[in-house]
Amino acid sequence: MTIYRATVLDTPESPFTGGRLRAEDDCGIAVTAGVVVDRGPFARVRAARPDDEVVDLTGGVLLPGLVDSHVHFPQVRVIGGLGMPLLDWLKDCALPEEARMADTGYAGTVAAEFVDGLVRAGTTTALVFGAHYPAAVDQLFERAAAVGLRVAGGLVVSDRLLRPELLTTPEQAYADAIALAARWHGKDRLRYAVTPRFSLSTSEAMLEACASVLDDVDGALFTSHINENGAEIDTVRGLFPDHRHYADTYHRYGLLSPRSVLAHNVHPDDAELGLLASTGTAVAHCPSSNSALGSGLFPLRRHVERGVRVGLGTDVGAGTSFSLLREGLQAYFVQSLLGADGLPLTPAHLLYLATAAGAEALGLDSVGDLSVGKEFDAVWVRPDDGSTLDVVLTHANDADDALAKVFALGGPADVRGVWVGGDRLR
Repeated sequence: MTIYRATVLDTPESPFTGGRLRAEDDCGIAVTAGVVVDRGPFARVRAARPDDEVVDLTGGVLLPGLVDSHVHFPQVRVIGGLGMPLLDWLKDCALPEEARMADTGYAGTVAAEFVDGLVRAGTTTALVFGAHYPAAVDQLFERAAAVGLRVAGGLVVSDRLLRPELLTTPEQAYADAIALAARWHGKDRLRYAVTPRFSLSTSEAMLEACASVLDDVDGALFTSHINENGAEIDTVRGLFPDHRHYADTYHRYGLLSPRSVLAHNVHPDDAELGLLASTGTAVAHCPSSNSALGSGLFPLRRHVERGVRVGLGTDVGAGTSFSLLREGLQAYFVQSLLGADGLPLTPAHLLYLATAAGAEALGLDSVGDLSVGKEFDAVWVRPDDGSTLDVVLTHANDADDALAKVFALGGPADVRGVWVGGDRLR
């Protein structure tokens, strides 16, 4: 057994429904076999276990492991492609790079860079958009398993309107997905996610094939994109003229459920929000990407008021960093810019969106906070002595103020420790 001594901040109850930041200055967390078995004042926890190892994490703060609910594995090397709207960015930046994943060696190198980027940023769990090539998806899963991350991901499938080398048939997509799931779903900390790129690039037959995979792989997730950009939405409307709206292009094929996460949803109508809420579908809010591509400002208030679950995603590589701390800050900015239409966010909201909300969206009740009974997924944010973050943390007024400063100034350079299921990855 190991006891971790730290200042611990987490959000076991949603601040959107009245929960508050839980903060303990000199906290002891006892962990056995990767699970939290005791938590409380360090002196008490230590007195009850005088022979256990103590890991001293005093200085900085210990947070639950960060959960990225939307990120693209093949796009690491195209981060920073600025100045274009979504469809142009896909054509000129993302899709040419994704075509390079046909080279398995190249894909393996990028997979290592991708997983390393997640760990460095303190991300312990991620819902990952994989690649269009099965062998490249194998590389992603192999690397994630070797490092010990919690990853859900899968084969990205499309059968129209993309570069020809990225297209497949519904029959081949089904066969490849079932084979990948057989190799990786449920192995170590991995799960399979059925992943059509978006309705724009997937026919009715392809969406039906995706539904078949979801039915045939017990516990698989579903993820795709929705309502990110005006031109995208107009194209989808033209491709599915008999569907009520964008969300219906997924719902009609049985793809929306509590196991579903749709990225963006910057421009939903009220009927779509009602459908997402009634099916339990979650939304991955990706504020940096939405800002970088000029997609719009996310209507968080409308989602929350309609009961739609929301987590945070970095959306690398349209997003500009693997850091969910930076995404939290950007989410705060977006809601501030929306004025009366925005939802004012406290530091507790930001932490919840970056941790427990993402875990809930991915159907993981064993992580998301550092309560007794949870797996010990944690990130230690400890800035360099004398750095600006160190200075302002030293002079923080209280725990909420300290957490605000972590989101305002923290990044991968300040992440000193990362644990998944009690295993230290960094």
